[in-house]
Amino acid sequence: MLSQLRCVAWKDACQRSNKIQHRHHGITSTISHNYATSAPIMKPIQKLLIANRGEIACRIMRTTKRLGMKSVAVYSDPDHSQMHVKLADEAYNIGPAASQLSYLDQNKIIEVAKSTGCQAIHPGYGFLSENVEFAELCAKEGLIFVGPPSNAIRDMGIKSTSKKIMSAAKVPIIEGYHGDDQSDATLLEESLKVGFPIMIKAVRGGGGKGMRIALTEDEFSQQLDAARREAMASFGDDGMLIEKYIDQPRHVEVQVFGDHHGNAVHLYERDCSVQRRHQKIIEEAPAPGISHETRMSLGDAAVRAALAVGYVGAGTVEFVMDPQQNFYFMEMNTRLQVEHPITEMVTGTDLVEWQLHVAQGNHLPVSQDQIKLNGHSFEARIYAEDPDNGFMPGAGPLLHLRTPVPDTDLRVETGVRQGDDVSSHYDPMIAKLVVWDQDRSRALSKLHTALGLYEIVGPDTNISFLRRLAAHQHFRDADVHTGFIPQHFDALFPAKQSPSSSETCLLALIHLLTDKHRRLSEHPATNIDPYLACDNFKINLSPPKQLAFNVDGCDVTVAVRQSAQALDGSLQLEMRCGEEGGDAHQVTGVLSAADGAVEITSTIDGIVTSHRVVFVAGNRKMREPDSLRVFSDVLPGGTAKITLPLAQHLVTSSVKGASGGGSVQPVAPMTGTVEKIFVAPGDEVKEGEALVVMLAMKMEHTIRSPRDGVVESVFFGEGESVERNVLLVKLKEVEATAE
Repeated sequence: MLSQLRCVAWKDACQRSNKIQHRHHGITSTISHNYATSAPIMKPIQKLLIANRGEIACRIMRTTKRLGMKSVAVYSDPDHSQMHVKLADEAYNIGPAASQLSYLDQNKIIEVAKSTGCQAIHPGYGFLSENVEFAELCAKEGLIFVGPPSNAIRDMGIKSTSKKIMSAAKVPIIEGYHGDDQSDATLLEESLKVGFPIMIKAVRGGGGKGMRIALTEDEFSQQLDAARREAMASFGDDGMLIEKYIDQPRHVEVQVFGDHHGNAVHLYERDCSVQRRHQKIIEEAPAPGISHETRMSLGDAAVRAALAVGYVGAGTVEFVMDPQQNFYFMEMNTRLQVEHPITEMVTGTDLVEWQLHVAQGNHLPVSQDQIKLNGHSFEARIYAEDPDNGFMPGAGPLLHLRTPVPDTDLRVETGVRQGDDVSSHYDPMIAKLVVWDQDRSRALSKLHTALGLYEIVGPDTNISFLRRLAAHQHFRDADVHTGFIPQHFDALFPAKQSPSSSETCLLALIHLLTDKHRRLSEHPATNIDPYLACDNFKINLSPPKQLAFNVDGCDVTVAVRQSAQALDGSLQLEMRCGEEGGDAHQVTGVLSAADGAVEITSTIDGIVTSHRVVFVAGNRKMREPDSLRVFSDVLPGGTAKITLPLAQHLVTSSVKGASGGGSVQPVAPMTGTVEKIFVAPGDEVKEGEALVVMLAMKMEHTIRSPRDGVVESVFFGEGESVERNVLLVKLKEVEATAE
């Protein structure tokens, strides 16, 4: 059924579009609004510039190639070899890494579009996608902006203005302050009127940036300052609004689409409630557990919102929903959303194709009553980040990358390949994993399985966390809200435990087999002469070997005695975990190389399992040990990191240098820019006191003192770039004062 929906001929849809009236659920709309729809452009697009990067640029190009439309890419200096550059028909450099000097440089992008003969510019999402001035500049230069009219971007991009428009259009809004007086005193006064807890939100932009929750009056000023700094860095505007914070709300949004002829439809809703740092990480369509009446009311309200601003193109109306399914307008994103693929999966549409179709002045391809829901879809956002460290964003090369095999019901939306860098200059999202099935239960099962097939070695990722989330019983029961992660923190972030004896034996086997494989690969002669192997070989004797290594932060020891080695290279071993007197396990394993990794088949006490292993060489200059990444269904979370022993002389120098004098020191948790410094040499600080604020991926991160002490040195100034694990502030012990 799904594949049939996706194969509907575009020609037939276009023929139907001429018969469309403005309809919603079969009822002719009588909604009045003050915006006149813009005159149809009726200008064909033969060549399209994509003013973006990464996965969304690649996503747009897949549609343009299918439509026979030429694509032009732009790229910054560090992006010169990225996937979107390779996929485009043409690609042009527009400046250095900083977004302000490249992807946000409107004049450079317009110049490339005109010089290459493009008729239109697609902004994707982020960057210039909701920039009023850029939309107006495109129109001034005779270029089609694939997006809504500039007045719609302006009015819906300023949250205070959009609230007034929505109220007039009878779209439910939430209580709050949306005024022009932005003084601290006024914002606090209005917050007290609304009543704590309150939400502080940037009037512009979205994506969770410039947003803070103040639970009490005491923390209001600190949260306001943080929200302002983040909003200014992200949107160039630190204006704030105040809203009543709804406890355990759901984030439900509706995909809408309008054309230049006054038609508007919705493509049903998505649930994006599970978030971290107010940013979505897993989305689904349709929203689970809501009644048919609520679903229809959501769609009606979203269409009213679109009509109220004369909306054209793809947009998303976001609502906050309380446990009783009352919903309130939150904001409208005047662009294609990151999570648009799940809507495509359940409606059988290509929303990028719709965008290009409407941008050329055509009617919408279908009417409301022709848009049907079919099945259920999930999207999981795979990020370079460390969930165990507050979802700290990461960066660096993708040393190994293997994805599930894409199919009709499984999409991998990405803009990176093995060997590419996840840049610290941009969003750390690696990919979006999208699945579809006939119902929610089957789709969720498919998502969990597909996540288990994803392999990434390089930066830390959230894949294991996503697997735990997808397996959580409350998530399976669709008991979701925006506080889901904090509520179920203990289950989603289980305490680290030492591996079981069978897991330890497995990891020891993997250690032995991969070490032998690497040694034989580097020195083939040892495959012939055992005396060159330097592995305690003795004629007619099987020497015991004590293996010590680290597994995900846990030190383990295994006593190993080799029983036999077969002609196929497999090992037969006896292993005892911990002390020599531990229970013995009979272990057999064989290794084969494949896809830049090695595959190991193990038999432990008669149980046969298969695993994939990637070797990662440590950075000797940084005193980093070698490690192995293991991917296996028998391991908790589906993966484990084996850290191999470091040579003793390297261990000694590493310990001496890492701590800055033998005690814990504040280091940069990620690559980024120093945004603010709170201390100076000579200052006395307490454990937990804020020292430095860093900015990475447009998000603020506060580095706090790990202990009481006195600031001896501050190594960086505001605005300077720093690398991960670099010492930011050096602390010395507080000297005891004489009585």
